[in-house]
Amino acid sequence: MKCPACNYKETKVIDSRMNAEGTSIRRRRECLKCAKRFTTHEYVEHVSLLVIKKDGRRQPYDRSRVINGMMKACEKRPVSVLQVENIVLEIEREIQKKYEREVESSVIGEQIMEKLYTLDEVAYVRFASVYRQFRDVNHFMNEIKGILESQKDVKRGHGPR
Repeated sequence: MKCPACNYKETKVIDSRMNAEGTSIRRRRECLKCAKRFTTHEYVEHVSLLVIKKDGRRQPYDRSRVINGMMKACEKRPVSVLQVENIVLEIEREIQKKYEREVESSVIGEQIMEKLYTLDEVAYVRFASVYRQFRDVNHFMNEIKGILESQKDVKRGHGPR
């Protein structure tokens, strides 16, 4: 591992710690030449996943796009960045189990909406309005009516939709 300060190629590992999920290792390193300390992260390398867009184009999966879309939906809501990151991790795990190299963008979008629905209904409606491209107020109102109906079902003891 090259030192970010002096580009010397030899460093020693001072400390290693696995994250809570066991998906990465954080290492503290020290350059053997200049004694600069820095942190590296080690992740399991997954085969790159291609996302099939609605128009048939394929593009590499971009985790930051998923997080950014969810963060916009959760703006000014009581949802933390950590909660969003955990949801993205869950979605990625589910996708990696079911799909080898390619996944349709609709699969990712539906999973995001499912997770947001249980996390924060306002964020869910915001995301759904962009994702489903509501054409008018009626589409928007129908989605809200669906949420209200499922809340009534939950109160009656029938479970969520």
